[in-house]
Amino acid sequence: MLKDAECFTHIYLRTGRTDMRLGIDGLLAVIGGQMELDPTEPGSIFLFCSRKKDRIKALIFEGDGWLLCYKRLTGDCSYQWPRDECEARKLTKQQFRWLMEGLSIEQKKVIKDIKPDIY
Repeated sequence: MLKDAECFTHIYLRTGRTDMRLGIDGLLAVIGGQMELDPTEPGSIFLFCSRKKDRIKALIFEGDGWLLCYKRLTGDCSYQWPRDECEARKLTKQQFRWLMEGLSIEQKKVIKDIKPDIY
């Protein structure tokens, strides 16, 4: 489920570490207070990462209630989570895909599609 962001129009990531003991109400307080965002914005997903970078939580408002997803990676895998000051970052669907694949959301060089000249 968390590998595909096509159904989301807004993808927000909280940089830094988040206490994974927080439940829905605690994460809502972080979203509204520290991130200064509206957690009920339609089509939004909010992402949080643990200290060890091997666990993430995603909070989604579905109109009639909250969905809290929790993912723990196995083995020596970890997410390339930005560790700067706690802030909110809005991600593109491509950046979300990179993050879920274990890559950095800040790629140095990305191969872009071009439209070749027709001779």
